[in-house]
Amino acid sequence: MRALLVPTEQHDLMTSTLETALLLARKFDSYIEGFALRPAIDNFAAMDPVSSMAMATVRQHDEDAAKQARGMFEGFMESRGIPRGDKNNSSLSFGWFDAAPDGDNFVGSYGRVFDLTVLGRPGDEPQSPRMVTLEAALFESGRPVLIAPPAPPQRLGENVLIAWNGSTEQARATAFAMPLLGRASRVTVLTVEGGTVPGPTGAQLARYLQRNGIPAEAVTAAPEKRSTGEALLVKADALGCDLLIKGAYTQSRLRQMIFGGTTRHILASAQLPVLMAH
Repeated sequence: MRALLVPTEQHDLMTSTLETALLLARKFDSYIEGFALRPAIDNFAAMDPVSSMAMATVRQHDEDAAKQARGMFEGFMESRGIPRGDKNNSSLSFGWFDAAPDGDNFVGSYGRVFDLTVLGRPGDEPQSPRMVTLEAALFESGRPVLIAPPAPPQRLGENVLIAWNGSTEQARATAFAMPLLGRASRVTVLTVEGGTVPGPTGAQLARYLQRNGIPAEAVTAAPEKRSTGEALLVKADALGCDLLIKGAYTQSRLRQMIFGGTTRHILASAQLPVLMAH
C-alpha cells in the first residue's frame, strides 16, 4: 500500500479522512496524493444570458473551492512534517494533482492507479461526504476504499475484524487487506449467524490466513435480535477493533436502498475505519 489517493473537499470529516490516510501511510511509507474533489458542473444554455452569468459564478466558486482544498491538504501534511514527494522519493511523502476535472467519476477512474482511496464516511447532512463519491470509488476503481469515521482514529490495523459472510465481495476485500492483516497483532474472522451466503466458513478463512502467518481467530456470533450490520459493529466495539474489513454490497444497491442491508448500516453507523471493496 505504497500509493494512497485522497480526494479533498470541504466537509465535516476531512480532518478525520486525512488523519486516517496518514495513519495508513506511516505503516507503509506511502505516497499520499490529493486532488480537489468538486461536483460536476451542469451545462447551462449558452444563449441564455442569465444562465451564462450563473455559469460564470459557478465556475468561480469551483476555482475557489479547488484552491481551498489544496491549501487544506498541503497545510495538513506540512503541519505534520510530511515532505513533498518527487519521482525519486519512495518514502513517506505527499503530492497534489492539479489537473483533476470536476465530477465524482474521476475518483473511480484515477483511483485505478493507486493502491487505495481514502474517503470520509458518507452522511445525510449538507456538509457530509457524499455517497455518490464513495460509490464511484467502490464500483469504478477496481481498488479498495478506506472509509474514515467521524472522529479521527488513534490507531489503525492493529486489531482487525473481518466481517466474513462467505461472499465473493468479502473474499476480494480480504485479499486487498492482506498487507494490513500481515502487520496486525490480532485478527478476528467474525461470522454472524443468518448473515451469510453459500461459501467457505469463517473457520476455513481463518486457516487460510494462519497459513500466511496471520494470527487469525474464527468467531461466530448470534445476532440477538439485531441486524447483521448492528451485530458486526457491536462485536467490533466489544473487541476494541480499530479496523473493519467488509465486502461492499453483496446484495444489490437497489435492494439495500429499499430494504436496508449490512453495507448500508455500516456506512451509516461505523465509528471505526472500514476497508471496503466490491
